[in-house]
Formats: sequence, structure tokens, C-alpha cells
Amino acid sequence: ASEVSGDVSIALWDAETGTPILERNADRPLPPASVMKALTALYALDTLGADHRFTTTIYATAPVVDGVLDGDLILAGGGDPTLVTDDLAEMAQALKDTGLREVRGRFGVWAGALPYAEEIDPPQLDHLGYNPAVSGLNLNFNRVHFEWARVSGDWRVTMDARSDIHRPAVSMARMRVAERSLPIYTYADGGTYDDWSVASGALGDGGARWLPVRKPALYAGEVFQTFARSQGIVLPAPVRMEVSDGIGLVEHSSAPLSEILTDMLLYSTNLTAEAVGLAASLSRSPEVAGLDASAAMMSDWLAAEFGTTLRAADHSGLGDDSDVSAADLARVWSAPGVRARLAPLMKEIAILDSEGRPVSPQPSAIRAKTGTLNFVTTLSGYQTTAGGRHLAFAILATDLERRAAAKAAGDEIPAGSITYNGRAKRLQQALLSRWGVVSGPVTEAELAGATDAEVETPQPDL
Repeated sequence: ASEVSGDVSIALWDAETGTPILERNADRPLPPASVMKALTALYALDTLGADHRFTTTIYATAPVVDGVLDGDLILAGGGDPTLVTDDLAEMAQALKDTGLREVRGRFGVWAGALPYAEEIDPPQLDHLGYNPAVSGLNLNFNRVHFEWARVSGDWRVTMDARSDIHRPAVSMARMRVAERSLPIYTYADGGTYDDWSVASGALGDGGARWLPVRKPALYAGEVFQTFARSQGIVLPAPVRMEVSDGIGLVEHSSAPLSEILTDMLLYSTNLTAEAVGLAASLSRSPEVAGLDASAAMMSDWLAAEFGTTLRAADHSGLGDDSDVSAADLARVWSAPGVRARLAPLMKEIAILDSEGRPVSPQPSAIRAKTGTLNFVTTLSGYQTTAGGRHLAFAILATDLERRAAAKAAGDEIPAGSITYNGRAKRLQQALLSRWGVVSGPVTEAELAGATDAEVETPQPDL
């Protein structure tokens, strides 16, 4: 009845006993999309701990004497995926507060805390801001703000690292307006900068969007250089350097990992998933060389801990080469101790009425992770029914043929993808509505046969 094309896989388990209750096509491996991030969160928590923090440090290669550093200054990343422009502004102020006034050597940036990847999923379109580079020194989720406006018949173009407070311009990401209709964007490696062009025929009168950064260490270095200059500390252009030894001058620590993961699951930030996944793998084995190896290590851990057959190509679910079954997801969520650790980090999902508004009162409590790619719509997590029963569920919907055709066409939002997503989400709502009103012991017959009247009349004890 939902008219969702392709494959639909469903698993509903008792989260307390780990026993299956209702399954449909549950062992069919399908792309998890961003549901993968919930698995990554569990992996990172188990490896690094909820209190783990990432540290970004400013080092000096020589002592500061009378405000002068007769040596190099280095901005060293610690793999923090949440570092933003305002953090660098605060670090520049803190550097001034140390008494430093002059740097006579180089200004270096170090990103070796994590292995570098130019982009998370290379087959994606070049200009998608959710597919940036990954490195040990990241800024603004490795995105740069591109804005354009028509002024006196010409184009005014800006590239900056804006926040709510600051708007530092950057030159390491450059944009040219080209007289063409297609392709809309092109990217080239300019050596020390990202070289972009955009088709004039696609710009209209003005607009803005975030573009991915491919050289995140140089990006962070240039922004810090701007803030240091505003504090009276003039630095040369940043260059990539190694950190062998140095004197720590300023440190910035991230929020605890538990907070980082909560935001990651809420906003579905791909960079965060890749950075915390890499950090977890490196903590287990310093020899991990990149995203593929790290994702494989996470797959092996899940298999050893929970008996899953997950195939992970990354930690965010962005790539097409990942797949997992609905049964495996429900199996992990139902394992002893997992719900207590993971459910509080997940987003609350509301049951909606026919107008798309949250039902009040809610017929059940749902915490889950969503996932959306073109022609892939997923939802997995926990539901507490009206009768107080804790359920673990996974609903995976995908049309692989239509997804493959859309990727071949190169459309950012292919025809039919929004309709597909809407239908799949309505199916999720219908299933969760039925499951949520059941009281007491749950049977497959009850769950499959809940009536519309039951769905529309929540239990009074809620």
C-alpha cells in the first residue's frame, strides 16, 4: 500500500530479551545510509570512552623570549571533527595572552593525527558539502561558504569561513565564474588551493551554499593566520609541517565524545562519523592506513561482538559499498547493555498526524537514527510501546536500480527521489504507529493486525 519500490527490509525485536518478534525480508543486506553512524557511535564509545576529548594545540619549536619566537609556530590538529572558526579566534586570543608578539620562523600546520582522505566517497559529485576531505586538522566540518551576487552586470563572489560572529575570507578556496550552462561546478587541485569554477547560467541573481574543502589543514591555517593578525601577531602563509618536538603554548579541547556523538546522530554530520571512527581504529591499531581499513576494522569488531555480517565501506554510510541487514541492526541494538549506552544519544522521532504535525500525546517513545540517500531511506533504533515494552527495530527501504540510474545521470536531486523518500517515511510512520500502541506481551499477530482505531486512540496511561 505504501507504493515503495525496490526492497523493503524490516526487523522488530524485543530489546530486552534479544528475540525476534516480527520480520520481513530481514536478512537482505541493504545500504544503511546514515544509520551507519549509530554503529560508528557504538564503536567509538566502546573504544575511546564517553569522556574522550580531541585536543588542538599550538606548538613552538623554541622558547618565547621577550615576546619573540625565534623558531616555528605550528597549529597541530588532534583529529577534532568539531573545530569551528570561533574556536580558532579564541586560540588566537589565548596565544596573544601568552605574551607572544613576533614569530621569526615558519607557520606550520600538522594534520597527521588521522590519515588524510581527499573525500569520503569519491563517486559523489565534487561540489557536495557533505562529502569533504578528512584529516587530523579539520575546520567547520571541512566546508567553505561560497556566496555570489549580481552587481552592475558582473558577478561578486566570496569564499569565507563564516560563523555567527566572524567572517574571515579565505584564498585557499577560489571560485571562477565560467560562461557556460553545464557542468554547474568543476573542481581542480591548485596545489596550495582548491580551484573551483561555476557555470554562470546556474547562478541566477544571487545565492550561497557550502562547498567541500579538500585541503583542510591549509584552510584552518589560513583562518588562524587571519585571527593572529587581528591580535597583532603577523604569521607567514601556512605550510604543512611535521611535529617532532615542541613547546605547547595553547590548547583547545573538544566537548566530550558523548556530546559529539549526540550532535552527530542529530545532524548526521559525515565528517564527524569518519573522524571518530578513524580515531577509534587508530586507538586499536596505529597501523590503520585510511577509511577503508578503518571501516573494515569496525566491521570485524561488530562481527566479533554481535555476530553481524555488516559490510562497511566508511563510518558515515555515505558510500554505496556498505550494506547491513535489518536483522543485524536489531541484533546489535538488542545486545545486553547497548540500549542504555546508545538510546540516550539518539534523536527523538515523533509520530505525526495526516498533516505532518506531531500527535499529542505521543502514542510511544522512539529514539532512532534516520538515513537518507537518493532512493535509500532508513530508520533504526528503539521504541517503547504504550504498554512499556522496549523494542529494537530497523526499517530499510531502497531501490538500487533507480539509485544506480540517478548516479549515472549525475543529478544532485534526481527525478522521483523526493517522492520515494516521502513514501518510505510514511511507511515508517505506519509501522511505528502500529507497533507503539500494543500493550503487554507482544505477539506477531498483534503487531501485524493493529487496527486504525488502535493507532488513533493512544493508551490513556501515556
